[in-house]
Amino acid sequence: MTQLLLASRNAKKLAELRRVVEAAGITGFEVIGLDDVDEFPESPETGATFAENALAKARDAYAETGLLSIADDSGIEIEALNDMPGVLSARWCGRHGDDAANTELVLGQLKDVPAERRGAAFVSVCALVGPDLEDVVVRGEWRGSVIEEPRGDGGFGYDPIFVPDDELAAGRTSAELSAAEKDSLSHRGKALAQLVPVLIRIAELG
Repeated sequence: MTQLLLASRNAKKLAELRRVVEAAGITGFEVIGLDDVDEFPESPETGATFAENALAKARDAYAETGLLSIADDSGIEIEALNDMPGVLSARWCGRHGDDAANTELVLGQLKDVPAERRGAAFVSVCALVGPDLEDVVVRGEWRGSVIEEPRGDGGFGYDPIFVPDDELAAGRTSAELSAAEKDSLSHRGKALAQLVPVLIRIAELG
């Protein structure tokens, strides 16, 4: 069985990729994360775009492990903040991965912004790098708006303050959707879906 490495330590991203692979009926892959391989030095995310960061992470993972590697760089772009936090989403408060502080800072910055100007989009860029494979980079977007107070216990990051435009969401935040609903609508789900045909070809070649 071929190991497919997600260059992340985020358990929820790993679970999402596993669900996408399973839902597509792709067999022959064991989806693993960075915690499942020998530790190696990870380059800092210094790219100016999601694509630069995703590709750098995927290339590093492949170079260090020799495994078919996927990396994702994602974040939220808020219109009233000139499409920031963008690539700085995970460390908007100055500390990496402090979801509560990042969310609190964004809500503070939008405090006096009316609902009609709180449009936003989650963006995910995924890169796939591996042996005998030209680098693949795909992008998914999920449009919606930022509300004034967090709602919901699911998801991570800015999910509790993001209400998707999709009718299926019915006014719920991303953090109030089921895993299946989020997979079918989300930015990362859309990006990963674009990788499915490539993964199917790789699986068929064995």
